[in-house]
Amino acid sequence: MTTTSTVTRQHTVIDSPYGPLTLVATDGMLSGLYMTGQRHRPPEETFGLPDARPFGEAARQLEAYFAGELTEFDLPLRLDGTPFQRGVWAELVRIPYGETRSYGELAENLGKPGASRAVGLANGKNPVGIIVPCHRVIGASGSLTGYGGGLDRKQRLLAFERGTEDEAPALF
Repeated sequence: MTTTSTVTRQHTVIDSPYGPLTLVATDGMLSGLYMTGQRHRPPEETFGLPDARPFGEAARQLEAYFAGELTEFDLPLRLDGTPFQRGVWAELVRIPYGETRSYGELAENLGKPGASRAVGLANGKNPVGIIVPCHRVIGASGSLTGYGGGLDRKQRLLAFERGTEDEAPALF
């Protein structure tokens, strides 16, 4: 006897100061937050039907974040990835608002000091940008390195969190 499981996916698009954000829910839990032109963005047909109902709290918290009223998200997430990827994403959530960590620091925190490149790859595959703050990871020299949403967005998000957004270029 074979058991088949059905997965329900829904999505909605919300506006943000960084361009439209596509929110995806899997079985009612937030499982994706994707920016326009984002690297590793899944195909649109995998997002499920348009339905804003599962996203009320996520949209409210994102609005508060962009208004500067929220520094830490409190949402149930469904993060599908390898155990290593999920470990990296758990470390990302521990980076305080307005601060950064290097890929090497994250690798050390995971007990894998030689895995900074693997941390970078996992960081790039983060399915829930902004809420799982992969934009807070920088190179060992302090340089802004790759970001799936684009280096310009990364620079603006970091400047926003540090209260220096007037110094960042407004590209969206």
